[in-house]
Amino acid sequence: MELISIIIPYFKKKEFIAETLDSINNQSYKNYEIIIIYDDENLDDLKYLKELVNDKTNTKILINEKNCGAGFSRNNGIVCAKGEFIAFLDADDYWHSDKLLKQLNFMIREKINFSHTSYYVVNQKKETLSIKKSRNILDFKDLLKSCDIGLSTVMINKKLLKKNSFPNITTKEDFVLWLNIIKTGEKLMGINEPLTFWRKSKNSLSSNNFQKIIDGYRVYRKYMKMNFFVSLYYLFILGLNSLIK
Repeated sequence: MELISIIIPYFKKKEFIAETLDSINNQSYKNYEIIIIYDDENLDDLKYLKELVNDKTNTKILINEKNCGAGFSRNNGIVCAKGEFIAFLDADDYWHSDKLLKQLNFMIREKINFSHTSYYVVNQKKETLSIKKSRNILDFKDLLKSCDIGLSTVMINKKLLKKNSFPNITTKEDFVLWLNIIKTGEKLMGINEPLTFWRKSKNSLSSNNFQKIIDGYRVYRKYMKMNFFVSLYYLFILGLNSLIK
């Protein structure tokens, strides 16, 4: 059985983290390890987090010396991961009980290294707001105009992360990573079944529209090395597709 390493950055999610961890511990697939990266200079939540983990041998907590951001924290977790496959989960999201089993079997059957699933968008009361469907992304241009891959839905072969990592950017750090991986010729295949629950929070960085615009421009200008006008063009298309969806 392949070992799956589950990477969870933690920053002020005390209200939700217990449910997130429960959704992992209730998985039908049991060969996994959990790596939590505590990314808060304030250590008030650390005792609670350790109580939740309760000395589980398959769970470790890494503590950043200062608040470094989700991307940097995930990179730290990846370095420590022992699994052949990496699954990402944010500290306020949660999974269907068969998520790992179905996704791993799908990747083995299709002989792929990179996959994601459809997901539910839910509010803080766990009420479903919408369903985001996964899609197959076969080349760079398929992804360039639309950042619609749910990070907590992704499973990836660790070997793809040896030369690629999350950049130091406030939001859309996952978008940059997916683009860089797709540029190498890898395909991102989707499971058209909602196996993840993405919690929409009013105060989350991903809900900050101004920050999205700034980081969206950085994706194209800084990380994809496009000129000013091309970057603005793709930023406009990205925003338009976001509104349509």
